[in-house]
Amino acid sequence: MIYITRRERFNAAHKLFREDWSDEKNLEIFGKCSNPNWHGHNYELYVTVKGEINPETGFVVDLKELKAIITTYVTNELDHKNINLDVSFMKGKLASTEILAVTIFERLKPYIEEQGAQLHSVRLFETENNSVEYFG
Repeated sequence: MIYITRRERFNAAHKLFREDWSDEKNLEIFGKCSNPNWHGHNYELYVTVKGEINPETGFVVDLKELKAIITTYVTNELDHKNINLDVSFMKGKLASTEILAVTIFERLKPYIEEQGAQLHSVRLFETENNSVEYFG
């Protein structure tokens, strides 16, 4: 078994806010991340796939195909968007980095499997100091 990782980047805005809570409770729990005027991040996404090396190509997965999958199903949907308002696969979900990472994993998994590999993990950096890693 071998692992290979592709990094992609996107910029997006969001806020952490629950409609069923008061503004005061949102501020208490989420702090400045509940800013009513949103805030943004320069995200870094690391997608790690695993599998056996194809003896004909020497690849676990063709990185051009992996990039196309990530671009089509994730970065094109998120880049320069408001996660809470503009991203269909995040509708009705709290836009935390944890939930975003899980949702990205679930979105990518079937397309990576079509390439003959397995999705091992998604690691999403919200800031240079904060990241989430999800293994499915």
